[in-house]
Formats: sequence, structure tokens, C-alpha cells
Amino acid sequence: MIVEPKVKGFICTTAHPTGCEKNVERQIEYVKEKGAINGAKKVLVIGASTGYGLASRITAAFGMQAATIGVSFEKEASGKRTATPGYYNNRAFDKNAQENGLYARTINGDAFSKEVKDEVIALIKKDLGKVDMVIYSLAAPRRTTSDGVTYTSTLKTVGEAFTQKNWNLRDDTVNEATIPVADENEILSTVKVMGGEDWSDWIDALVLNDVIEDNAITVAYSYIGPKLTYPIYHEGTIGRAKAHVSKTAGEITDKYSDKGIKAFVSVNKALVTQASAAIPVVPLYLSVLYRIMKEKGIHEGCIEQMYRLYSDKVYNGSGIRTEDDGMLHVDDLEMRQDVQEEVMKVWEEINSDNLLSLADTKGYWLDFYNMFGFKLEGVDYTKDVAV
Repeated sequence: MIVEPKVKGFICTTAHPTGCEKNVERQIEYVKEKGAINGAKKVLVIGASTGYGLASRITAAFGMQAATIGVSFEKEASGKRTATPGYYNNRAFDKNAQENGLYARTINGDAFSKEVKDEVIALIKKDLGKVDMVIYSLAAPRRTTSDGVTYTSTLKTVGEAFTQKNWNLRDDTVNEATIPVADENEILSTVKVMGGEDWSDWIDALVLNDVIEDNAITVAYSYIGPKLTYPIYHEGTIGRAKAHVSKTAGEITDKYSDKGIKAFVSVNKALVTQASAAIPVVPLYLSVLYRIMKEKGIHEGCIEQMYRLYSDKVYNGSGIRTEDDGMLHVDDLEMRQDVQEEVMKVWEEINSDNLLSLADTKGYWLDFYNMFGFKLEGVDYTKDVAV
């Protein structure tokens, strides 16, 4: 069939298999060109199919020459409905890894479940023995815990409602959006889904079954951002969950200090993802940030961020480079004083009339479409493809 993008608001309901493959290959080529990283050799990536998780797996495999196991929950094609982009990404990754003589296995299932944890552990025992790095990059709207309770995450503020400028993606106007206040149950549920509990469960299971090396490293991803978005990220329900992730890192490190296992949180840059596209205010901030960082020549996408994280901050030959808060930071370019001062200056001025000149809306949409395999150079989108 001929696959075209079908966009409804901030989601795309189709994905292009050839375009997704091209996107994966583009990231692989970037890593190969940047050169080898003397890092981990047996890596488990939980949440491996898109965004930072996919870029991490590509960096581990093609930068470190590591054997990788990826876990993600993706849907295959059905009738006229295409598969999810992550499904095509995983397929492309596995194909390229095989062609390059790299071990790669992908497990499709609910990473929150005991069944998937057991399946991964059995695979590690059979093929790898033990892993020496675990990357936790899971993003999901809900989680069912071992006691059978299902929790759903909520994007809300804590304490008081937040109103700020917002880019209406449907008609390219700047209006205002208000994010309501969460109740205690919504805060708890968001922490249950997006916090560090499942990360900790994974490490416990790996240690219990003796499939993680002594002195292994585990990394989870987070975002803080500027004060402009604090009510959403830093202080809202997401912020509570991210604070729990940071707390969990310390708990994992303390719990397994006898084994030398160390857990870290990496604070990454704001980028267009399937999650961020749905958050009010954030697309406008991203489009302004993109324009400024591109003008300064310091813009990075997922693969540039993850390569820099592991080559410069983690496996640099002189020890893991955390900042004063104990976390790894590859949001350093985004948070540079000159960048944020210019963002805030534009933020004060931006409106419906000057949106297209002050913000990189084209760059935002290009990244959005690329996530689903569309608008990539070298792909014939008029061609029939098998989905």
C-alpha cells in the first residue's frame, strides 16, 4: 500500500516502514562516523524502540560494538492499519545489527510485567550470561503493577493551575493554555507509572537471578528544563515522578554497593517526541529553542545527545562525569545562559503574527514527521510498500 501521514492534532496514526528504516540507518551512520566508544559490551535497553531509548541502543551497538537486548511494546500492522513506528524501528535495528555481525534480540511486550522480565532474564542467561549496562528509557501512559492494580499517568500541575502561551498546532496561532491541578490520587498514579519503581524492580530481578555484572552501570532518563516550564515538568505531576526517579537512583546504588552497581539519572535536552507533542506550552518552547540553538550551531537530536552522553560523560576514560546534583547532564547546551536569555526574550515577543519568523515551526514539524518515518530524504513515498 501507499502510506501517507494521517495527523490528528498532535498524533500521527500511520507510520512508514521504509522511512522508519531510513531514520534508523541515518542514526547508525552518525555513530559510525563519530567513532568507537570504549564502553559496555552487553547492554539491556528497556524502552528501546523510539527516541532516546532507540538512540541509546544504536550508540551501544554501533559505537561500543555491544550485544544488545531491547524491550518495547509495539503493534504490528493489521489490515490497512500500519504498525507503530517503534515496530518498524526495531525491525530496522535488528536487520542492521545482523548485517554488521552484532548480537541483537528484541522482545515485544509489556516491560512492566513479570512475564517480560522473566523472558528477558531467560534470554540473558542463555545468550549473554550477564549484562554490564542497563538503560531504562520507558515511556508509557499506564502501568499495571504486580498486585494487579492499573495506574494511569496524568499531565497536571501541583498546587495551582498554570496558564502560559501556547502554540495551536492546528492553525499556527499563539493562544493560552491552562493546565489544571492534580489531586493526590493523580499525583500518586503518575509517580507509579513514570517514577523509579519499575526501574528498581528490573534491577532487583536482574540481581536476584544473577544476570547483571558486578560494577554494572544503569542509567534512566529525565528532563528538568527552564523555569518557564517548571510548573509542568519540574513541579507538576511529571516532576514528582522524575524526582522519584532521582531518589531511586540513589537507592539502587546504596542497595547494591557491595556489588558496585551504580545507578545514574541523565538529564537530557528537550526534543520533539510522541510524549512532548501532547504537552501544552512545550511545542512553542521547543520551536523557539530549536531556532536559537540552530542559529548558534549547537542543536542536537536524540542520537547526537546519546552519543555525547556515553562518549563524554559515561565512558570517557577518566570516570563518570556527574554535576553537583549527582546527575549526568546533556541538557547543558539547552540551559546555557545565553540560550535561555534569548529564549525568554523571544517568548515575551512571540504572538500569532510573528510566530513563523520567531520560531522554528518547520523544524518542529520535520522532527515530528520523521518520528513516524515521513519526510526523510531518499525515500520514495509514492511507492507501494509492504506494511
